[in-house]
Parts: sequence; structure tokens; C-alpha cells
Amino acid sequence: MFQRLDQDTGGALSRAVRVRDFQGKEGQTLCLGAPSDSLAQVQIIGCAPEDGADSKSEALVMEEAGGRAFRALEKSGYASEQGIIVVPDCLASYAAEVALGARLTSYRFTKYQSEPSKPVKTQRLSLVLSTEEAAEAALSRWTALQAVADGVFLTRDLVTEPSNVLYPESFKNRIEALKELGLDVEVLDRAQMEKLGFGALLGVAQGSEFAPYTVILRHNGAPSAEDAPLAFIGKGVTFDSGGISIKPAAGMDEMKGDMGGAATVVGLLSALARRKAEVNAIGVVGLVENMPSGTAQRPGDIVKSHSGQTIEVLNTDAEGRLVLADLLSYTAQTYKPALMVNLATLTGAIVVALGAEHAGLFSNDDSLAVALVQAGSETGEKLWRMPMGEAYNRAIDSDVADMKNIGGRPGSSILAAEFLKRFVGKTRWAHLDIAGTAWLDKESALAGKGATGFGVQLLDRFVQDHEAQN
Repeated sequence: MFQRLDQDTGGALSRAVRVRDFQGKEGQTLCLGAPSDSLAQVQIIGCAPEDGADSKSEALVMEEAGGRAFRALEKSGYASEQGIIVVPDCLASYAAEVALGARLTSYRFTKYQSEPSKPVKTQRLSLVLSTEEAAEAALSRWTALQAVADGVFLTRDLVTEPSNVLYPESFKNRIEALKELGLDVEVLDRAQMEKLGFGALLGVAQGSEFAPYTVILRHNGAPSAEDAPLAFIGKGVTFDSGGISIKPAAGMDEMKGDMGGAATVVGLLSALARRKAEVNAIGVVGLVENMPSGTAQRPGDIVKSHSGQTIEVLNTDAEGRLVLADLLSYTAQTYKPALMVNLATLTGAIVVALGAEHAGLFSNDDSLAVALVQAGSETGEKLWRMPMGEAYNRAIDSDVADMKNIGGRPGSSILAAEFLKRFVGKTRWAHLDIAGTAWLDKESALAGKGATGFGVQLLDRFVQDHEAQN
């Protein structure tokens, strides 16, 4: 394909490659403006990994190449409504990944802008391959990848919405709309949660005028309905003021995204339904708002969780773990899942430890942790396993209750994980602290500034690997 384009441009491509010392390395781009009468521009995108760079799967390299191609096109000044990506024969098996990368990079949230500051200029993007067989194979794979992209976009939309638009009830309504994908959706209201003993979750919600909800999504795709489901649990605090332990004003606007874990779970379940994944999966999200008021939970309060364990609430800003505590024990006891993975923008400490490059992984099962790390490596949504242990666990023992919800600043992201572990029983479990990865202050390879949709691709790959093994 390169040779044909080079011939059509009178050798302009090969001359540019030679003169500009373009070596085709990952991250390199080369733009030629109007190389022929029929071409407004040609972008050449490098795909060969740099020596010594972090190893990436070939699929991820090509996905990011698709994202760079789209971004280069948009920023070049030549962008038109119609764009074309030519995939060479040697990379044709990854054409669908190229398309996925381009689509993920095209995301914009312009819902509230009268005139979008950065509208998508390229409305249609076509991929060109040299054979009909290669094109048919790419189209076949694209169906599943498009489902994942739709899930990522749903998650990004949810995280980006302001809290006056996305609050527990409206979030619940958006989830219920996913029934059209074939998902079963069950809603637990305040009265039902009180009856079930969700004292930890309801304590968080009691200061807000918005009613809390727990929403359960079910995808039944396994050959046998009796197969134990994979369970994904998400923290859905639609706004976190910190409650009585109120946060500083600076940066509090970012707390509209404290429901990022729940958003990822919803995006994942929608992706599984769209691609008709052959697995039974459930998503459980707790939707609350954490606000200070005359009815708000106070530091020093003691609440009784669904598991029967009591919690001394020393800091009302450590609320996400209270929400997850009830969800974890309820999910483990009610659905008896094969495993549970919970996601939450849980601690600032994980951001200090890992920045935005990795999410924190905590687990009571080595094989589950290895599988999640592998899926993260393959998709570029990287995880770093953090330690756990009895010494950390003892730090959250309370003098007046079974446990307290904080245990001091040192190792505080680990203490939060130890808190959660007390509610999973013997179920295989992993906790992903995505506080540093759910929202970025600068663009990444496949996302612009803002909500990333972190976790949807990672967990979809994890589910695919599970499908392949069963």
C-alpha cells in the first residue's frame, strides 16, 4: 500500500521519509501536505516500539496508532469531513484495533457548549485494506470492539456530567434505560435497603435530599444459567462534599466524578450486553450523595452494616468504603459469584503513590490479581498490585465497634482495602482504586483531557480471557 501511494505521489512519500529521517517508531508521525492533485494530505504513523520502552501488545500499539492518526488528522489544519486510514498488509490483522483507537480518540463532551470549542471535524473515517478477506475479518472483529467503545463512551459521559444533572435518581434512570440492550435491571430503594440492613451505605446518604439507590444489572450470556456470575461492584457517590468532614473548596468540583467506579461498571455491563458475551455477569452500584446537613452522619457515629459488623465512622469523607461494604457483603451472600471486582475513586493516597499511570490493585487471590494485571497490560489500562497484610488490618480495629473507617495517613490506601476485605468473606476478590486514572488533566494516547472511561477495556478483556478458559 505504501508503494502504491508513493507511486501515486511521484515518490513524494519515500523522499519525505528519507529527508526527515522517519524511522517508523511508535509515536512518530510525518505529515505531507498536498502531495498530489488528488490528496489534500498524507499522515504516516509509526508503529515500531522504541528500544527499551515499556512492552505493549501488538493490538495496543495499533490501537494507539489509530488514535494518533485521528489526532494528527484533526490537528493538521487539513481535516475534512471524510478521512481515510490505509492499513498496510503486514498489519491488516489489527485493522479493527486501529479503528477502535481512532474512535476512542474522537470522543468529545460538548453537551453544554452552545458552540463547541473543539468540535470533531472528521465525521466519517474509512479504513482501506488491500484484500476483501482482510476487510471482512476486520469488520467481524469490529462488532465486538465497537461495543467496547460504546461502553467507554457511556462511562465517560456519566463521569463528565455535573452533579445537578447526574444525581442518584437520574443515574438510576439512565441505568434502567439499558434494559433495551437485554440487561436485567433491579433497583433497591431506601426502604428495601433498610430492610436488608444497609446501615453503612444509608449512613452516607442521610445528609442529602436525594434518595439513595442500589442498582443491580444482570447479563445472562453463559450457556448455563447455573454458572456462577462474575460480579463487578462500583462506588457511585454522585457528589462528595466530604459530609461533616468537609473537603477544602479548592478542587471540590472534581468530586462530581466520585461515581467513576459505578460508571465503569455500567459501561462494562453495557459492553458485555452489546457484544453478547458468553458469560453470566452482574454489576452492582450504590448511588448516593454525600452532603453536610442537619441530618448528616457525624464523626463518631457507629453504624451496622449489611454483614452485621459495626463501623465507627471517624471521618465522613471516608465514605466510599462504607458504600462498598454493604454492596460487597450483599453481592457475596445473595449471588454467590465466582469472583468480585470492585472499582472506586477511593483514596487520594493512591494518586500520591501511583500518579495517573497505574490504578491500585488489591486482592485476596493471587491468580485473580495476575489475570487482572495481564488484562491491564494488554489494554494499556495498567494496574499495580499493592501489599496487604495483618499488620495493616489491625490498624482499623476500633475500641468501641468492630472496626473504624480510617486508620491514619500512613498506608491509607492499603487500610481502605483492608476495610473492604472484611466484607467479602471467602469470595475471590479484587479492589481497583482508580482515583488517579478515571480523570486526567491532559490528553493521553486514547483520550482527551477529562474522563477516561478507565476500566471498561481492562475488564472486558478480563471477561474475554475468562470466556476463553471456560
